[in-house]
Amino acid sequence: MIQALLSTSSCYRSMHVAFRGTNTRSLLKTYTTKALSSGDQLHGYLVQQVQKVEELELTAILLEHQQTGAQHLHIDRNDANNVFAVGFHTPVKNSTGVAHVLEHTTLCGSHRYPVRDPFFKMLNRSLATYMNALTGSDYTVYPFATTNAVDYKNLEGVYMDAVFHPLLSELDYKQEGWRLEHDDLTDLSSPINFKGVVYNEMKGRISDPGYLFYKQSQQSMYPGTTYENASGGDPTFITDLTYQDLLDFHKTHYHPSNAKFYTYGNFSLEDHLATIRTKLNGFGKSEIPFVNKIPDRWAKPRKVVSNCALDPMVPVDRQTRLSYSFLTNDIHDSFETFSMRVLSTLLLEGHSSPMYEALIDSHLGTSFSSNTGYNRNTRISNLTIGLQGVKTQDVDQVETRIKQVLEKARMDGFDSRRIEATLHQMELGSKHKTSKFGLTIMHWITSGWFNGADPIDLLHINKYIARLRQELQKGPYFESLIDKYLLRNTHVLTYIMHPDASFNTVTANEEKDRLARKIQQEEKQQQQQLMEQAQQLEKKQNIIDDVSCLPTLRIDDIPLKQPKIVVEHTGLCNTPIQWRTTSTNGITYFRAICTLPPLMDDLKQYVPLFCDALHSLGTKSQSMAELDDEIRLYTGGLGFSATTSTNHSDINAMEEGIMFYGNCLDRNIEKMYDLTRRLIRETNFDNIPKLRSLIRRNASYLNNSIVNSGHMYAKTYASATLTPSSASNELLSGITQIKFMNQLAAKSDDDLLDVIEHLKQIATLAIHQTSLRVAVTCGEEAINDNMKYLSGLITGLPENADIKFSKEIEHTTQFDPTFKKTFIGIPSQVDFSAKSLRGVPYTHIDSAKLQILCSLLTSRYLHREIREKNGAYGGGAIYGALTGLLTFYSYRDPKSNTTVETYNKAMDWVRRYTFTDQDLTEAKLSLFQQVDAPVNVSMEGMPQFISGLSDNMRQIRREQLLSVTQNDIKDVAEQYLNQAYGITILGDEKKSGKDLPSDWKIHIP
Repeated sequence: MIQALLSTSSCYRSMHVAFRGTNTRSLLKTYTTKALSSGDQLHGYLVQQVQKVEELELTAILLEHQQTGAQHLHIDRNDANNVFAVGFHTPVKNSTGVAHVLEHTTLCGSHRYPVRDPFFKMLNRSLATYMNALTGSDYTVYPFATTNAVDYKNLEGVYMDAVFHPLLSELDYKQEGWRLEHDDLTDLSSPINFKGVVYNEMKGRISDPGYLFYKQSQQSMYPGTTYENASGGDPTFITDLTYQDLLDFHKTHYHPSNAKFYTYGNFSLEDHLATIRTKLNGFGKSEIPFVNKIPDRWAKPRKVVSNCALDPMVPVDRQTRLSYSFLTNDIHDSFETFSMRVLSTLLLEGHSSPMYEALIDSHLGTSFSSNTGYNRNTRISNLTIGLQGVKTQDVDQVETRIKQVLEKARMDGFDSRRIEATLHQMELGSKHKTSKFGLTIMHWITSGWFNGADPIDLLHINKYIARLRQELQKGPYFESLIDKYLLRNTHVLTYIMHPDASFNTVTANEEKDRLARKIQQEEKQQQQQLMEQAQQLEKKQNIIDDVSCLPTLRIDDIPLKQPKIVVEHTGLCNTPIQWRTTSTNGITYFRAICTLPPLMDDLKQYVPLFCDALHSLGTKSQSMAELDDEIRLYTGGLGFSATTSTNHSDINAMEEGIMFYGNCLDRNIEKMYDLTRRLIRETNFDNIPKLRSLIRRNASYLNNSIVNSGHMYAKTYASATLTPSSASNELLSGITQIKFMNQLAAKSDDDLLDVIEHLKQIATLAIHQTSLRVAVTCGEEAINDNMKYLSGLITGLPENADIKFSKEIEHTTQFDPTFKKTFIGIPSQVDFSAKSLRGVPYTHIDSAKLQILCSLLTSRYLHREIREKNGAYGGGAIYGALTGLLTFYSYRDPKSNTTVETYNKAMDWVRRYTFTDQDLTEAKLSLFQQVDAPVNVSMEGMPQFISGLSDNMRQIRREQLLSVTQNDIKDVAEQYLNQAYGITILGDEKKSGKDLPSDWKIHIP
């Protein structure tokens, strides 16, 4: 996947002027010019279906391009965040990652736009709200979203040329895929290593045991099909991929006959079709080779056992993963697919689900495995029930317990309230007004569409709910599905993964041996060519492209005025209330914050666990299973979380609090507030069995997140000693919290009594009326009910904190930043790094300048050095406007020590570089993608509620961003980049943790 990282690059106005000269008013109309019906023809397309989907407030139109056979689905909806996507059916025959490498290389230049990496350059010449490319199990899709009509045309042209007319140069293939390269490009005797963006991306992914378990279990489930291969690539086989393989795969698969187009929003269908038609001129119909997707059904179940890396943070006897996967239905049958999705929810989701009670509450495992659930991303779907954190001796017991639960569910069925709760969640989900609804639909339909399902049929939620109710009236419907697909099914895979302390060593040795074989295949003369090719790539990477061929927006495409969200502030029961009254489609969104007193760290570290406990332990009068059913039946979910925010005018001041939130249909407002009150006031902290499950589940989740989000943990740790809020974030959500949760997971039941006392102390200090503020977003018709029942929640809370625990309150002292260099060992084949420096608060005049500086550093310097040259999957610099921190980072990085050197040379680069007006324009466009991105209706007004940012503050900052000059960039770089800093590397201690300077601290769990 190519992430839409912060990046900037240049180009100028020739294409922009051409587009601005066209009539863009027609783009802004919804599709109303002609009532279409099946059989109509439009711009060379045959209309196949036209259907209204009332519950989603849209009209879906399916068409076929008659000349090539390309399918096109248009979703006409009153939504300004318009989406375009073109996708291809790309099943693979091996695990070399050819589809994934092609996804990357396709975006490295095309015939009309022959510049290096136009994708990343367009990130900074656009106001796109989303840009990406994705490789799925058997498809590749290239989507973007934008609210700007000119921008839409610009990006559509770049994307279409990229996929149908890419340059696919060999140097780009080697940069993005894999290559052999000397460490020193001037010395033939220097060591040779594997490099490549995709190669290192996938090394990072398989370092995550959860991903490895998911991938290998899926591959084992589908022998003899395309799905037995890793579509993203396996590092062991990526180095078998050849340049010719890439060219052949593109020629075969990237043809309109193998393509599907998706458009969404309020731009005109006619304009979409007319534009795409011109891009498809010259193409005819093409035969697409057959690839098998349907496995031969097994005569009896199978078992596979494998290994993964040992996690040093987790007890050795709690690291086994296992799952039971059942091959289920052909996803051509959309109703059966819908039914299996509901069945999976009934079996697995929530405290009241029978599998949760049998497997998690029983402590057989710490949490469900990464592959658990219903998977419809393959032609023949599967349903998997799996656990992680299992003791080896309990493996057979887990299998027995699963069969017992399935037998009982077949005999007894499911409680009608639980079924209604599940359907209620679906009803509520279809009503949410989200800012990325068009992208959500795209992701929902893509796999089914590429596997022969009717994409419009997949959208009719209410139709399937109605039919499901009919089936339930006829008899034991879910029981019959359990019998058919789960109990009388012989195509069942037991997949077991054990930890192995030698796994990383074996993996490293395999790579070392493979590298030696590849080098041996290169003769002396070829090694000289290898050096010359690497030098050519470096030269290409250093070239400053003339990108005038690329379209771009201009600075005057950024509105001068900040859009205003009208909110009202009132009081209710002496509590400040922020009201956002707007169209919400019959849903109320509720959010509240209780500020915390300055707790001592020994108590504060329990706050995240306290928040999770509120909706995990149940009450004295109701089990969590009973409460969970009520929550699902009457709300869209209730949640509690720790929150920390830096003061907008002083980075040494902060607010710590507990946020609680929920949403519901307006008819259930009373229930939502009452449930919230009960969870806060009546939670049974003495429920040791549920508390034990919660702690182990949290520890498991946090441990699994390290390798996948290592750059975030590195950022948090690097900044932890720079500001008070950063110190709080590290304690509550960083490596420190992970270590703490693992310590709790190792406690005995008797030791948990001390944990319970800490949770009860927080309960008396944390949530009370005097520290409370509330925000409500709803329609006008729901205001009275909200006032009536919200007052019951407020008055049901304690008026003040319990002062008997005042010894736990820390007296505020002056914060003194310190600067540390830390290496933290983790079981990963690639590294994550971050370097953090103190900046200024949101309202300071330099804040906007620092944000522009980071955008320029990323696009003009760090992207080239960290990703293109060094082969890391991602890297850059980001300035936290609300945190006041400037942070460099790298992600899935093969050479973090080299990256640190790159960070430290940033100031030298700024001094040498001459910033142009176009550089500044692109940096500003890149930032305003985020500033002006559409938000969910539930988040409207939240900057003011959470961070105290008034409309006037945001308007002043907008003007400051727009007015930043070249001299400003030089000035703030000199002032802030030369400061002392905190720096952190997460990685393999044997590779990256050795030979570090003496001022580094090494932490090995």
